[in-house]
Amino acid sequence: MPRQPRSTRGGVIYHCLNRGNGRQRIFHKPADYDAFIELLAEALDRVPVDLLGYCLMPNHWHLVLRPLGDDDLPRFMSWLGVTHVRRHHAHYNTRGGGHLYQGRFKSFPVQDDRHLLTVLRYVEANALRAKKVKRAEHWQWGSLAARVAGKSPVKLSTWPIRRPPNWIELVNQPLDETQLSAARHCIQRGSPFGESSWTAKVAAELGLIHTLRAVGRPKKNPDAMK
Repeated sequence: MPRQPRSTRGGVIYHCLNRGNGRQRIFHKPADYDAFIELLAEALDRVPVDLLGYCLMPNHWHLVLRPLGDDDLPRFMSWLGVTHVRRHHAHYNTRGGGHLYQGRFKSFPVQDDRHLLTVLRYVEANALRAKKVKRAEHWQWGSLAARVAGKSPVKLSTWPIRRPPNWIELVNQPLDETQLSAARHCIQRGSPFGESSWTAKVAAELGLIHTLRAVGRPKKNPDAMK
């Protein structure tokens, strides 16, 4: 079945994710993480997109982005992905050695209310959930560490909602199973994450109705078989 066309809209927040091909590592040493963050800064200078949060992990990364124009997210992600692959292969002398990423990036729209806070907690706690660190802010290749340090190697934009004063402690507390499952479902399906009315509206506007349907074959109508 052909892939569904991807439609994006300026002013909408998106959680974006990509993984290494076969879940293999894409960052092998500290300099690899730093190089990607420098590349991210370049991309932000090229395309009008706000970066609200990020976390780089050994075999994948998460970005929370708000493009300004309708075509800005695909332009941003295309330049970032293609340039990263090219520079990675040049650095490791692996041109022609296969795909670096599993495919095109995954994304889903996020409502700018408590659902955005859930997504940002999910992203900024990624290394903690993976037991890479004992505290989320100790993972240096994430936006939480940058905020705690008071300086960031890449420009972080102001959130559209108020950040809770106990944000660091919130990130270090596990998401409940309902929140975690909902976030993972949206990552897998690419479905909007928000209140039901907002989700239905955005899904219709962006051609994402198919992401809200149950997985599997539709039930057969016995009367139609007669």
